Amino acid sequence: MQTRGRFITLEGGEGVGKSTNLGLVCDFLEARGIEVVRTREPGGTPRAEAIRELLLDPTPGEPLSGDAELLLVFAARAQHLELKIRPALERGAWVVCDRFTDATFAYQGGGRGIDAERIAMLETLVQQGLQPDLTLLLDMSVEAAQARVVARGGERDRFERERGEFFAAVRESYLQRARAAPQRFAIVDASRSLDAVGESIEQCLTQRLAAWT
Repeated sequence: MQTRGRFITLEGGEGVGKSTNLGLVCDFLEARGIEVVRTREPGGTPRAEAIRELLLDPTPGEPLSGDAELLLVFAARAQHLELKIRPALERGAWVVCDRFTDATFAYQGGGRGIDAERIAMLETLVQQGLQPDLTLLLDMSVEAAQARVVARGGERDRFERERGEFFAAVRESYLQRARAAPQRFAIVDASRSLDAVGESIEQCLTQRLAAWT
């Protein structure tokens, strides 16, 4: 009988190092003979990536309403789940995803002020009970994270251009969700060196692998 794969997500605000540490998680699991599907949200499939472009486009002009933003996020997620995440889990692969629904509660809920119950309704409709098995929350102060975003240069997307108050609300929303589900979340201090953060993540993964096998 085929064993369902595990679903691991990395969460956090801009500049906390999710993309870098996503690679570390994938390498750690693959070194132990686990098939890993690496993906991200919004995105993960061609059509979902097209929706991502709409969401991140910083071009001035027609503003994107909060409801439109929320619905686009879940439209991309529905496509992603149907075509990539669920099939991978069903065949026994482990999915490692840069952001998932916790980001929606943090960004559209905390940051935009959309009622959590409205987000939860879409979560139920689209996910049908599917939740990550482990969520690594990379956490650091808003000021330090924003300094990292500025230091790396390049054009900032629509979310990266938000003000500090927005990211403070996003961070607090993430921490509230982590406190409410400590069995799923592992909070990692992302303000430390890359090696130190990596060691914490590997320790967490080692513990979870032992518990899951």
